[in-house]
Amino acid sequence: MVGWQHLKNRLNQTSRASPSLRHPIYSVECIALPPGAAYAWRMMSRKHFAGLLLLGCGLPPLGWADIYVFTADDGTVSLSNVPADERYVVLIAAPKQAVPVAPKVATAPAVAGRKKRSSPAGKARYERVVDEVSHTYGLESALLHAVISVESRYNPKAVSPKGAAGLMQLMPQTAKRYGVADAFDPLQNLNGGARYLRDLLRLFNNDTSLALAAYNAGEHAVMKHGNRIPPYRETLHYVPRVLDFYQRYRTGV
Repeated sequence: MVGWQHLKNRLNQTSRASPSLRHPIYSVECIALPPGAAYAWRMMSRKHFAGLLLLGCGLPPLGWADIYVFTADDGTVSLSNVPADERYVVLIAAPKQAVPVAPKVATAPAVAGRKKRSSPAGKARYERVVDEVSHTYGLESALLHAVISVESRYNPKAVSPKGAAGLMQLMPQTAKRYGVADAFDPLQNLNGGARYLRDLLRLFNNDTSLALAAYNAGEHAVMKHGNRIPPYRETLHYVPRVLDFYQRYRTGV
């Protein structure tokens, strides 16, 4: 039986000895090495490993990807770039410059390094204006506060990697659509975001979860998936977070 740590050490030794072998890993979902192939694997270089994946699966190189491994009870070693089991561990890590493919969404969390919890002081600072804007557009102030808490944590200068800006993290096209000339102006941003949220609630028959999903991923993404929350990791995380803040603010917790 060959443990994954032994395989990893062997590959690392090969990589250090032959830097020229740092080629892109070939795209493959899973390949299993039976126990009897242990000796052949121990003698395999990274370059030969890439060739094995290519020849065994008939796939062209699609770019860098992490390769994971785990050893079954019978000694079978399974390799994959899409681990479907929590027992998989990283065997070969992709270079830092690799960019994973992910669905493009309308908004993203704002600046990195922010505190995980919303600032009570920030909420208090905008309490009056949020109440006024909410009343203007027929929204619950608790819902508006919940969106702000998750989107920017009351930072009016927050900017996401995708370009969303301000308290309610308006994307440039959304800001333009709702006449927001300066997304960093709290009042303009709140008015634009509140109008957008109101329109989404109307579009999805006052279904708060769908409206929030659309606020994050875009209304077309929700409609594309049959008026259900799109299966995007960010959106699946975003909706319950906003709903949690919403319930807490409604009950005064």
